[in-house]
Amino acid sequence: MSGLREQVQRDLTEAMKARDAVRVGALRMLLTAIVNREKELRRELTDDEVREVAAREVKRRTESIEAFERGARADLVAKETAERAILQAYAPEQLGEAELDRIVAEAIAEVGAAGPGDLGKVMGRVMPKVRGRADGALVQRKVRERLGG
Repeated sequence: MSGLREQVQRDLTEAMKARDAVRVGALRMLLTAIVNREKELRRELTDDEVREVAAREVKRRTESIEAFERGARADLVAKETAERAILQAYAPEQLGEAELDRIVAEAIAEVGAAGPGDLGKVMGRVMPKVRGRADGALVQRKVRERLGG
């Protein structure tokens, strides 16, 4: 069992003892997502893979928050925001704008991209470097801006 997965399990136990319902709910969902991913792969996850699962859960919460804001559901926005804050502790640190711009510029130079037609080549170079640390839509927007598309 990975160290991070064990940490999630310990944190869940502590939250249960403290009767912190929001934290218990968020950590149970994270642990369930981890177990489901382990069943898919038929092996235990590494710490990096656990972080990827946590990042996916954070992204789901962010999408839910946006949907609830459009639906004017302040109660659910607050709940999802609290859960997202808890889950972010287990997700990899997100890249800053400057670092992402640098990685995109390097990838464009590596593939010799000349215009919007090279978007796929550049994305193919960038995504493995930023996986889990930057949203794919944001990366795509940055690449399009640089390629003039």
